[in-house]
Amino acid sequence: MKPAPPAFADPLAQLTEIRAIMERSSRFLSLSGLSGVGAGLVALAGAAAAHLYLQSHYPAGYVGLLDGSRAERLAALPFLLLLASSMAGAAVLVAWYFTRRRMQQQGSTQPLWNSLTRRLLVALALPLGVGGLFCLRLYLGADAGLVVPGLLVFYGLALLNASKYTFTEIRWLGLTQTVLGLVAMLNPAGGLVFFGLGFGLGHIGYGLLMYARYERPGAAAAPAA
Repeated sequence: MKPAPPAFADPLAQLTEIRAIMERSSRFLSLSGLSGVGAGLVALAGAAAAHLYLQSHYPAGYVGLLDGSRAERLAALPFLLLLASSMAGAAVLVAWYFTRRRMQQQGSTQPLWNSLTRRLLVALALPLGVGGLFCLRLYLGADAGLVVPGLLVFYGLALLNASKYTFTEIRWLGLTQTVLGLVAMLNPAGGLVFFGLGFGLGHIGYGLLMYARYERPGAAAAPAA
């Protein structure tokens, strides 16, 4: 009697495997949760530096800047732009370091700068660039109190736009930033607090969640779709 031919694999299992392969080929899945923690710490440090600077130059600190004249806001602009650039640069370096380390731990031979990385960065860059120019115009006009809410909203939209190229959990961080920005519009005087909540604690919470879910020993190797 001839042996029975091997049974076909479960079609559902095959579809799941194909879907996972397609996801790995179309999404950047080496982003480290520790990058989010590092970016959050950088944001908290930046918020503290801004608070100390404004307290030393304006009697009412951040509120004094909002209520000040256009000339006063222009005087503070070089420091704020330098601070923002330093924070962005530090966050990028932290993300590069931890992501590169995770790729090495995964045994990946692909370069960090590849087509997936470029698509991810382009998806982030367009909303961030437009949002940055929009918030600069608000700062120079009569609506400086909407700068932090605007930064949070545009950053949230950038994350939502980029979520299709990386972990789907990014969209929840994006929604959190967007909602915080909308709430911050109701309380412009608390801009630095909302900045720390969104860019600081939001990133730290997201990073810890991603680390626990995908990077700690025994965690899942790949995200769910």
